[in-house]
Amino acid sequence: MHGGASTGWLLMALCAVSGAYCLLRTRTGTPRERRTARSEALMGFGMAAMAVPAAVLSPPGWAWAVYAVLFGAAALRALRPALRGGHHLHHLVGSLAMVYMAVAMAPAVSGSGGGGHAGHGAASAGAGGIPVLTGVLLVYYAFYVLGAAGRLLPAAAAAPAGGTGAVGRGPGGFGGGTGGRPELTTACRLTMGIGMFAMLLTL
Repeated sequence: MHGGASTGWLLMALCAVSGAYCLLRTRTGTPRERRTARSEALMGFGMAAMAVPAAVLSPPGWAWAVYAVLFGAAALRALRPALRGGHHLHHLVGSLAMVYMAVAMAPAVSGSGGGGHAGHGAASAGAGGIPVLTGVLLVYYAFYVLGAAGRLLPAAAAAPAGGTGAVGRGPGGFGGGTGGRPELTTACRLTMGIGMFAMLLTL
């Protein structure tokens, strides 16, 4: 993440595509699944916006306050469902991590005349943040990424050998199972987890 703008563009594209897929998921499934998809779409698009290379588009100082308020509201919305555990707890952690990064990056923007931007090497020189908290979040997302990657491996291995059983399980087709294609949903979550880890590295 300390390279040129190409890394920022790649991260932006991956997060935007993940957000778009999550947005498509809001049209199907149970109300709880659609609510989860909306939260993930917000996260994907928010990360994509934060990853735009600063050399191309330097955000105004108030943009970081908007990020903090937006994801602070998302965290409050996820607080009650998170008490039940499961993926809602991950949404709460993600929203709070976005608030943390927005607050940490705001001084860098004002202090460097707009030169700092989350997800880029230029931001790393002026970014703030609490090292211990950043480290805890990095460890969390490292384990999350490993777990998500592990969930993808059995699905990929079972697809050729599953035969008709794989079709009934859901991941083999767009219409099968709850939420369409679970392996794509997991891949999107994996992508956003990697993106969050990469942006936290710049703090």
